Amino acid sequence: MSAQIDRFVNERLPNRKTWPVMDIPACYQDGKPLNCVYALLDQHIESGYGSRPALISNDIKWSYKELSDIVDQITAVLIHDFGIVPGNRVLIRGPNSPTVVATWLATQKCGAVAVTTMTLLKSAELSTIIELSAPSVAVCDIGYIDELTIASDSTSSLSIVTYNGINGDLESRMQRHPAGISTCPTLSNDISLIGFTSGTTGKPKATIHFHRDVLAVCETVGQKIIKPAREDVFIGTSPLAFTFGLGGLVFFPLYAGAASVLNGRYSADQLLEGIERFKATVCFTVPTFYQRMTPLIDSYDTTSLRMTVSSGEALAVSVREAWKTASSIEMTELLGSTEMLHAFIGSTDRDARTGAIGRAIPGYSAAIINADGEELPDGEIGWLAVRGPTGCRYLADSRQGDYVRFGWNITGDACSMDSDGYVYYHTRVDDMIISSGYNISGIEVENVLLEHPQIVECAVIGCPDAERGQVVTAFVVPRCKPDNPSSFIEMIQTFVKEQIASYKYPRQVVLCSELPRNESGKLQRFRLRI
Repeated sequence: MSAQIDRFVNERLPNRKTWPVMDIPACYQDGKPLNCVYALLDQHIESGYGSRPALISNDIKWSYKELSDIVDQITAVLIHDFGIVPGNRVLIRGPNSPTVVATWLATQKCGAVAVTTMTLLKSAELSTIIELSAPSVAVCDIGYIDELTIASDSTSSLSIVTYNGINGDLESRMQRHPAGISTCPTLSNDISLIGFTSGTTGKPKATIHFHRDVLAVCETVGQKIIKPAREDVFIGTSPLAFTFGLGGLVFFPLYAGAASVLNGRYSADQLLEGIERFKATVCFTVPTFYQRMTPLIDSYDTTSLRMTVSSGEALAVSVREAWKTASSIEMTELLGSTEMLHAFIGSTDRDARTGAIGRAIPGYSAAIINADGEELPDGEIGWLAVRGPTGCRYLADSRQGDYVRFGWNITGDACSMDSDGYVYYHTRVDDMIISSGYNISGIEVENVLLEHPQIVECAVIGCPDAERGQVVTAFVVPRCKPDNPSSFIEMIQTFVKEQIASYKYPRQVVLCSELPRNESGKLQRFRLRI
C-alpha cells in the first residue's frame, strides 16, 4: 500500500499500455519498499562514513552527518510548518547549492515529489510548471523570488518559503526543529520527481520518475561508466533542474559516498579554477565548455581529474581531440534524455571509438529502427530506440505515443550502429536536413566547420527553400569579426566543399556573435528557425 496519499501524479500517469517495455530488477519490482534517500544518504552514516565530506561550495563544507541533520530539519519544516503529506509536490528554485540538494533530499524523505526548476525561467514559464505539477510549497532562493511571486499570484494554494536571505525564512524555521525524523516508507514505484525537458524544441514536457529509477541510473551509468569511489570529488555546470546535472552532481556522488562541489553558474575560467581549488576528479559539462576550457587549461592545475564527461549535445570530433591533447584525458561521452532520467549510451576512455558515442550501457539495450519498427542493418541511419530499467512516462501529455512506440523509447535521435554495437549520432530526427532529395546530417557539417581555425562555434539547420525543399544553413560565430563578411563566407563554404561532398556545404551562412543556449549550455536550435 503506497504511503503517497496524495495521488495527483499517479492519476495523471499515462495508460500502462502506453509504457515502454522495461527491464526492472526483481528487488525493485512494484510494491517493494524503497526510498532513494536511504541509498543516497542514510546508508553512509549507518556504515560509519558520516564524517566524510558530502556537499561543498565556496563557503560550505557539509559532511554526510551534517547533511543528514540539515535534511531532517528541512523535512520537519515541510511536514510541520507547511503540512506536506506524501505525494504532495515541492517546487525547488535556486542555483546549484548544497541547500538545493538538501531540500531535494528532504522532499524524498517526507515522501513528496521534487519539482526542481531552472533559475532563468520567467513567470509565464513557471506558471506552466505550477499548473502542470500543482505544487503545495515552493522553496526558493531569495534572489530568484520575483518571477516566482508573479507566477504564483493566481495560485492561492502555493506557499513559498525563501532561503539565503539576511533573515532566511527557511533557516529560521529549521532552527525550531531538531534533527531526527523518520523516512517515509515509500515503495519502489512511488513517485520521486517530475523532471521537465529542457525545451530545445520550445515545448517542454513533464516526465515522471520513481524512487527505483533514481537507483537504476546509479547502478547503470553510475556504476558501469562513471564508477565513482568515496575519494572522488564531482564538479560540473549543469543545473540540478536538468537530470543530467541531477545525476552527475547528486545521484552518482552521493550513492558512492563521494563529494560534490555545488556552486552557481560558472564561466570556463571559473570551472577550471574550481577543479584546481577543490581537486575535483570527475567533471560533468557540455561540449561548449570543454571547447572554451581547452585554450585555458594550461593556466590551471587540473591533474586531479580522472574523468571528464560530456553530454547535452553532440560532441564534435575536433573538440574531443583538442581536449584530449590539452588535458591528456579521453572524453567520456554520454547520450541520454530527461524521459529516461539519465544516460543509456556511453563509453569509457578504455573503449572509446572515434566518431561514436559508445554502446548501450549495461542494463539497457538499443536498436536502430525505421518508421515501421523494423531494425535496420549496420551502418544505416534510423531512429534510435532504447529499452532498460527506466522509461518514458509523461505527466498528462498526449505526446506519450510519440516517444514510446513498438515497446521502445524513441529518443528522437537519428543514429546508426556498427556491427560491434557502437552508436553514431547524426542529428535529431527533426533536424535531419533533406535537400534536393539528399539526407544531410547537420552534425557532420558542423564537425567540418569546427575544424576551421577562424570558427569558434556553429550550428547547422535546414531552412525552407522553394527549389530544394530545404537548404543547408550554417550559423557561425567567427573568432574575429571579419573585415569582409562576403569573402569570409565564401572561404568557409569552399573549406566545407573540400572536406565533404559538395551537396552538403552550407549554401546559406549567417554570421553571429553567439548562439542561443539554455541554462545548461545546450543549443536551442528551434530559436534559429524563428
